[in-house]
Amino acid sequence: MVELDQFKTLMNSYEEPLAEMRDSLDPAGKERRIEELQRKIEEPGFWDQPEESQKLMKELKDLQALQETIQSLYRTYEDIQVLIEMGYEEEDPEMVREIQTEIASFETLFEELRIQTLLSGEYDGCNAIVTIHAGAGGTESCDWAGMLYRMYSRWAERKGFSLQILDYLEGDIAGTKSVTFEVNGENAYGYLKSEKGVHRLVRISPFNSAGKRQTSFASCDVVPDIEDEIDIEIADDELKIDTYRASGAGGQHVNKTSSAIRITHLPTGIVVQCQNERSQHHNKEKAMQMLKVKLQMLKEQEQAEKVSDIRGEVKEIGFGNQIRSYVMQPYTLVKDHRTNAESSNVNAVLDGEIDLFINAYLKQTVSG
Repeated sequence: MVELDQFKTLMNSYEEPLAEMRDSLDPAGKERRIEELQRKIEEPGFWDQPEESQKLMKELKDLQALQETIQSLYRTYEDIQVLIEMGYEEEDPEMVREIQTEIASFETLFEELRIQTLLSGEYDGCNAIVTIHAGAGGTESCDWAGMLYRMYSRWAERKGFSLQILDYLEGDIAGTKSVTFEVNGENAYGYLKSEKGVHRLVRISPFNSAGKRQTSFASCDVVPDIEDEIDIEIADDELKIDTYRASGAGGQHVNKTSSAIRITHLPTGIVVQCQNERSQHHNKEKAMQMLKVKLQMLKEQEQAEKVSDIRGEVKEIGFGNQIRSYVMQPYTLVKDHRTNAESSNVNAVLDGEIDLFINAYLKQTVSG
């Protein structure tokens, strides 16, 4: 059967990539680490240090999940080979459909693991802290910033990641002026680092009675949530610290106390804010951690031609600087201007289906 010949050729083409993937993922090394962690968990006093214990438990859970995915991939590959041979013997059209289904499952798993091999940066495994700012344009841009926040929330939910708002400033009429949130999950920063930059929306404005097309902009910044102590000295006279009342979605006790913290690092102009914690002290601790992360990344980019924020060269939130455009009228298209990846299903993208763009960015970054 012609289909079976095509299936066999396709699966044979995966032999070399699968071998390379096995070397890269090192399942044997991961199995040794799993056994080591399991022994630690069984030791007396393991839970005496809850924070460290939870980190090790999370590592174990993540490793076990990855090992299961790796094993599932190779099992599916072997099952398909057996099904193809059975198909030659039985010449059953139903077998062809079964093989097609198995191949689709195999290719999904293969792509998922291939992306895992691209996440090898120093901070890729960290959680991510994301900040979205509305650009010029008033209510329209605030609404767009709110839409982006929802997009990343839905993406995180699809990934099984948790999300926590650290700071929130709502728009005067609708949407969001700015929001900072933490995404917690394996390789969260590795995935979301692709989202740094200006995002452009083109649509018929719901806030314009004339029904005219409107272009809006919002910026997205992403930094890793580095848990290890960062060795950076910051003098008190380099900081301007303001307190304000928590507001909107980020406030657990909205407008009752001035517990929210805004810290400005005067030499660099970097501003960090946190209002999520119940006490001013804890908000300050989190804000200082965020500031140190940004300063650490600045330090690591000292050789860059121009660095004035962790984004490298700061781009104006406006025309000509966007990394991605989301066009809803007069046609529907989401296009990433760095990779040329695109999708005509704008609604699906805005509902969190952004892996196409993330994966294209990761592949481009590694290849060139």
